[in-house]
Amino acid sequence: MNQLLSVVIPSFNEEGMIPRTAKTIAKLLQEAQIPYELLFVNDGSTDTTWEKIQTEAAANPRVKGINFSRNFGKESAIYAGLFYSAGGCCVVIDCDLQHPPEKIIEMYRLWEEGYEIVEGVKHSRGQTERYTHFLAAKCFYKIISRLTNVDMSRASDFKLLDRKAVNALLNIREKNAFFRALSSWIGFKTTSVEFDVREREVGETKWSTWSLIKYAVSNISSFSAAPMQIVSLLGLIMLLISLVLGGISLYQKITGTALEGFTTVIIINLFTGSIIMLSLGIIGYYISKIYDEIQGRPKYIVRGTCGDLKNTPTEPKDIL
Repeated sequence: MNQLLSVVIPSFNEEGMIPRTAKTIAKLLQEAQIPYELLFVNDGSTDTTWEKIQTEAAANPRVKGINFSRNFGKESAIYAGLFYSAGGCCVVIDCDLQHPPEKIIEMYRLWEEGYEIVEGVKHSRGQTERYTHFLAAKCFYKIISRLTNVDMSRASDFKLLDRKAVNALLNIREKNAFFRALSSWIGFKTTSVEFDVREREVGETKWSTWSLIKYAVSNISSFSAAPMQIVSLLGLIMLLISLVLGGISLYQKITGTALEGFTTVIIINLFTGSIIMLSLGIIGYYISKIYDEIQGRPKYIVRGTCGDLKNTPTEPKDIL
């Protein structure tokens, strides 16, 4: 049985954390006598993140690096790390060490007991998270939990996946894949480990409120058609309003009490136009997602690698 643990670490502008993260995780796994490899994925960083990864790979043969040609996003970085991993199981962890690395050992022991997915669930979200981020995250997870029928209120990207689960995820061909939801959706024997989100030691978060909103909209649309059903709901509301107003108008006409209602007409036209434009916007967004998928462009493009990667593709088409 392959006992190797692959630790996938997406990294974007983390030059200050690369050496600390590599040394911290390596020390913990060595002390626990767990065979491992560390896979740093440089997601188009504009600082010296890739140079730091290369330095760590030169110092420790168990450190490997994957360098994107540009920024493709965290989801793509996770999938690239999973694709290049050689372990019997994989752990995905943030480079900023806000996910406590000592929990990796606990996850690995549960994997040895036969669990195929070990979810890292948040006991607390830390003290420095802005209130707007907290509210946005709470609303997003409430919506996505209802859409997926999976409780994601405390979900995170911090989790361990057995090789069977990794292969199942890699066989899902959709480009805009939502790792956090899909890793729960695929099933398998699952358990969880609670953790407290730590404060960032170096640098600052890469997530703004606007980027979180875009992330939420993209993932909700890629995992559910529920927003399309909103269009039907809005249409039903407009039908009911039309029936009521039509009935009132006919009654006033029959009784001879009909009056000119220019303001009412303007308000109704504005309301109707808003509903139509909103509906077209939702439909157009889904069409753009479909267009994006059928183009067949890759999730990521690898510019280069470092370290002794066991799963290095031999043909450029495999890399893409």
